[in-house]
Amino acid sequence: MKTSLHDTIRADFAARIRAGELAPGDRLPTEAELCEAYGCSRMTVNKALTALAAEGLVERRKRAGTLVAHPRVHAMVLDVPDLAARVRAEGQAYAYELLACSERSPQRGEAGEVALAAGGRLLALDGLHRANGRPLAVEHRLVSLAAVPAMREAALGVEGLGEDGPGTWLLRHIPWTEAETRITAAGATREEAALLGVAAGHACLCIERRTWRGDEAITLVRQVFPGELYDLVARFGP
Repeated sequence: MKTSLHDTIRADFAARIRAGELAPGDRLPTEAELCEAYGCSRMTVNKALTALAAEGLVERRKRAGTLVAHPRVHAMVLDVPDLAARVRAEGQAYAYELLACSERSPQRGEAGEVALAAGGRLLALDGLHRANGRPLAVEHRLVSLAAVPAMREAALGVEGLGEDGPGTWLLRHIPWTEAETRITAAGATREEAALLGVAAGHACLCIERRTWRGDEAITLVRQVFPGELYDLVARFGP
């Protein structure tokens, strides 16, 4: 069966992207250049680029042209994901930067913080997740020191939490038995926008998650992702 020319163009660039010859952020030739290279019409080129965009391999932007897309991080809605592992599974380099770390009492009037602290203190950690050096998510996390006293030394000690950050540390050391996830859409605040490298008000996906171990609350975390960099996937049976 003869392959159509637009399928040939699509396959050529899909292979180059998957082989790493074209990296995320690289610009593809213009439509005019592709027409000349393949000896075809602009309509044929457009069909090929549209197919590549549908596969998530490229992004088509007005005035900027067609760029190789940054892989998205996919997560199960009902899972507590190890973000570092998921980023690496997408073939990207992962890094976590701890921006601030402090120990404090729960804020008065904040029922969620009071319940999390359980009469003790909280460890507050602000951080930034990166994928291939690009900001992926701003994270605000509270950890109950009554439930996880070892977290104080892990976060404030010389060795720290390691390169994967507090979420991965908790998953490795503190088994959870129950989790609650809340998903919302919101515009990036000025502070979040500066860290993520986007404009204030940029469409973001916000994930708030609480975990428990038996009756003990472990952590409350809020992660803010630029909307174009994160997918939520859930599969259910009857």
